[in-house]
Amino acid sequence: MVGMPAPNAAQREAARNLEIMKQMREVEEAILARAPEHDLEPSLERIQAVMELAGDPQRAYPVIHLTGTNGKTTTTRVIDAILTELGLTTGRFTSPHLHTIRERITIGGEPISAERFLAAYQDVLPFVEMVDARSQAEGGPRMTYFEVVVAVGYAAFADAPVDVAIVEVGMGGSWDATNVADGVVSVVTPIGLDHQHFLGDTIEEIASEKAGIIKEGGIAVVAVQDEDDVLEILSERAEEVGARVAYESRDFGILGQDIAVGGQQFSMKSLAGEYHDLFVPLFGAHQVQNAVTAICAVEAFVGGGEQTLEGEVLAAGLAKATSPGRLEIVRRSPTVVVDAAHNPHGMRALATALRESFTFVKLVGVVAILGDKDAESMLGILEPVLDEVVISRTTSPRAMRPRDLGEIAEGIFGAHRVTVVEDLPDALDKAAELADDGGAGGAVLATGSVTTAAEVRMLLGVTEA
Repeated sequence: MVGMPAPNAAQREAARNLEIMKQMREVEEAILARAPEHDLEPSLERIQAVMELAGDPQRAYPVIHLTGTNGKTTTTRVIDAILTELGLTTGRFTSPHLHTIRERITIGGEPISAERFLAAYQDVLPFVEMVDARSQAEGGPRMTYFEVVVAVGYAAFADAPVDVAIVEVGMGGSWDATNVADGVVSVVTPIGLDHQHFLGDTIEEIASEKAGIIKEGGIAVVAVQDEDDVLEILSERAEEVGARVAYESRDFGILGQDIAVGGQQFSMKSLAGEYHDLFVPLFGAHQVQNAVTAICAVEAFVGGGEQTLEGEVLAAGLAKATSPGRLEIVRRSPTVVVDAAHNPHGMRALATALRESFTFVKLVGVVAILGDKDAESMLGILEPVLDEVVISRTTSPRAMRPRDLGEIAEGIFGAHRVTVVEDLPDALDKAAELADDGGAGGAVLATGSVTTAAEVRMLLGVTEA
């Protein structure tokens, strides 16, 4: 009997890739089985214990740590792009992800490979299981989804190894799992109300929580804040731990900005000097603010804020900056823009950017919001910039029912401007149909949550982030 021919190299590689995909799927399912990100246990005890057992990998490299209510992810990505252009091997940790868990952990600007993710997971898993067992024996919970991903990220960065890690908090600051690292530079983007059930009901309470990432002897770069009390709280924390602070509008800031083809041009005062005629391929005034904050964070990291960056390197880094799901054009004819705004603060920035950066003849919104968000305020902010709105829901179990969200929308927009469509794919089709009534200048905006932005991207065939 003649046997099957021996597999060639391509077949062996395909079999190996299939096995890696299988293992990755099993690991993701195991992590997802844990308490989700919105169901937190405010404590650093469990993640600290895992890190100590693993040899404290988060201390193997310097960390730039970011917190705030909005703008964290974009600022993190711009810092990453500039440092990569400077020749450093970077690790970047952001959350949540749009399409795959591996987006949260990048090395050298690219999502971690499945092989590296699996290796880091296997490295920390015995320690995670030990801490799980100890916590449960004391009547406590297992480690959460987010805590495990943080442990994987810090271990992967140490194994790479990276020259610097740029780390965005998941929520808050003091007790956020990422805060087992000590940032040599801490960045605070604008603070507003969000996650009140965990962080507090006032801006002051939220600022106090976020101030916890400012560490002894470090440098804090603080973006402009709406409340003076926030600045006072951050200043008190910096004084307490002996950190230097640079404030936007006092120590750095935007000197001028203009809309340009494919993005924006701007000039700025930095910690060390001035830069003129910079370009960033992002839309919205808030994105220039994020870029300015990022540049100052890089100056603080590489030269203590005392030397400017080489112009060509900075320009090249900014040119490569991306922010998927943030005022991102994902289709033309009609134009479809997705934005992950998920709280009133983010919606205000989005509404301002739409007025300043786009000239749509007719703009139709596809809005799906999570049930624990301030939907009424978010819709109220959107109302002046949308001609019509199509209310729907994502696949998230936390999504608000379209019927309930539709009732809120009708009270704000008027019933004649509101259409309720249960399923998001049908809602997107309906919005495109309504936008086409505006002719060539019609457009669709999909927003309300990170999940909304992600699922609309996927429906239109965009899966890279």
